[in-house]
Amino acid sequence: MTAKQDLIKRSNRLGSDPKITNYAGGNTSAKGTEIDPVTGEPVELLWVKGSGGDLGTLTESGLAVLRLERVRALQNIYPGVDREDEMVAALDYCLHGSGGAAPSIDTAMHALVDAKHVDHLHPDAGIAFATAKDGAKLTAKAFGGKVVWVPWRRPGFQLGLDIAAIKAKNPDAIGSILGGHGITAWGDTSAEAEKNSRWIIDTAQAYIDKHGSKNPFGRTVAKNAPLKPAERRAKAAALAPTIRGIASHDRPMVGHFTDDPRVLEFLASANAPKLAALGTSCPDHFLRTKVKPMLLDLPAGAPVDESLARLKTLHEKYRADYTKYYDKHATAESPAMRGADPLIVLLPGVGMFSYGANKQTARVAGEFYLNAINVMRGAEAISAYTPISDAEKFRIEYWALEEAKLQRMPKPKSHATRVALVTGAASGIGKAIATRLAADGACVVIADLDLKNAQAAAAEIGGPDVAVGLAVNVTDAAAIDRLVQDAVLAFGGIDIVVNNAGVSLSKPLLETTEKDWDFQHDIMAKGSFLVSKATAPVLIDQGMGGDVIYIASKNSVFAGPNNIAYSATKADQAHQVRLLAVELGEHGIKVNGINPDGVVRGSGIFASGWGANRAKTYGIAEDDLGKFYAQRTILKREVLPENVANAVSVLTGPDLSHTTGLHIPVDAGVAAAFLR
Repeated sequence: MTAKQDLIKRSNRLGSDPKITNYAGGNTSAKGTEIDPVTGEPVELLWVKGSGGDLGTLTESGLAVLRLERVRALQNIYPGVDREDEMVAALDYCLHGSGGAAPSIDTAMHALVDAKHVDHLHPDAGIAFATAKDGAKLTAKAFGGKVVWVPWRRPGFQLGLDIAAIKAKNPDAIGSILGGHGITAWGDTSAEAEKNSRWIIDTAQAYIDKHGSKNPFGRTVAKNAPLKPAERRAKAAALAPTIRGIASHDRPMVGHFTDDPRVLEFLASANAPKLAALGTSCPDHFLRTKVKPMLLDLPAGAPVDESLARLKTLHEKYRADYTKYYDKHATAESPAMRGADPLIVLLPGVGMFSYGANKQTARVAGEFYLNAINVMRGAEAISAYTPISDAEKFRIEYWALEEAKLQRMPKPKSHATRVALVTGAASGIGKAIATRLAADGACVVIADLDLKNAQAAAAEIGGPDVAVGLAVNVTDAAAIDRLVQDAVLAFGGIDIVVNNAGVSLSKPLLETTEKDWDFQHDIMAKGSFLVSKATAPVLIDQGMGGDVIYIASKNSVFAGPNNIAYSATKADQAHQVRLLAVELGEHGIKVNGINPDGVVRGSGIFASGWGANRAKTYGIAEDDLGKFYAQRTILKREVLPENVANAVSVLTGPDLSHTTGLHIPVDAGVAAAFLR
């Protein structure tokens, strides 16, 4: 196996273990020789995980490949620590071949350390030593001369020089603890480097377990003890819309909720307020979580209304404090402030909300803060948690190189940061709508009577960071309340509600029973009303506007034959659009409708007998129903589920921001259904 292959396998093993490093955290490298295709001569190369990659999922394309002698030659032109950012651009002149990932800021560390294989990782146990008040003494005590302490230095070329010098002066050392940051280990083989990394991490944890305090967070505060599971989820859901609005004051965010026992234990401790105020330390942590979280300073059992009021007050203080932090440390060259809202909100007895530009980013932010809690636990157990200063945090957070990385990110899609709830979404029109909104960048809740099908559709669309499948009976108000609770806990809130669930019976007046009438009205007219009523408070409390879409029908305005119950309930839905557009407009919520006609292919309604009945009504074969509907239209085109989904995308996208109370026909042109 080649050095490069060894590197990828080692990286995947290390990156898949959360106790070793977090998502997209750390980097690994290998040095080896290959034949230069131009000269035919052997050339020494450095393979190192590129900027922004993840060790656990690293592939060859995620490696930066550099000429080792050229990277090391950069020492000759190094202008000093005040200008070391220039060295990142210089790395481009050291690349070997085409393709591959961009070199990261840590590339110099890997190139300059005299070892074939190098690992730089962010394990909780290692960072506990790195953030301990007397970390240098503890490192010597726990590891002897095998691991050397490196005082805090911002990642870059000088840090690479520092570690290389320390290794040269300590030939028996296998690695180092980087103050305020993480660990670096090395070896002559890939197996040796991995063994050394694991030994440092395991030794650090063993020392904490043996010598650490049993109550590193102090005594348990009874009033902040965890609520019972159902109670804390209910409270989290009640607070979620307002908290999302808080996190989205400057720019919209998607949320993630966790009530992990380790989070609840921390929040129930006496020292939680003090430790939370100190913020995180490892650059990977605070770049994802902001320098400090926002902690609700009320007991777990505080009433929801009281908690909401306090959260709003704390938000004002948080924004003022963050602005002060920015103004204190910013220079004329600093990037503009990126936002003053919290990314982590801690609720004693309830859990933690974390936020990001998408679900994965929000979830990972929460995972990073859990890492930070683990770090605080370890550091407090053996010493006192002492993170790097706010000034140093600012230098990382508003680093020109970090800003450049953000600027290279692709432009967000039209529905990025938006959360859509679509009823009847496991098949047909609903599934097409959910699929389109997810493709547009939205997170999607697939709500359907059939849970198994809803979950299958969600998995097909993209999995839990994109879509979740939930069960709901839209005729049951309690079931809808459970749906809304689960939805806001899945993604932090709701922005788009699509009332799509529907059924149909095709019967003339004299054959339509009272049961038929109630069946259709309960699912569509009443169901849409109940869903809108349950979701409207979420949209209002977020303060972010929103969209409610009704999938009505051409039959809401067209008097088709043998269709009294279905058409009447669709007319009910159509007027709900107008009524709610007026009522919810003051909150920035748009309400619009779509009137499809004859969506045969992929339709659950048509497959359940409606198609056969309509075909009988028109005296044609059921298989010809789609063609029949197409031929009676002006455009002579069959209407497909995707055509309806396209209309939903446009109505909820940025281009129709001033449109509400509208019904869009998606019927290929039915003159009798023209809106007047």
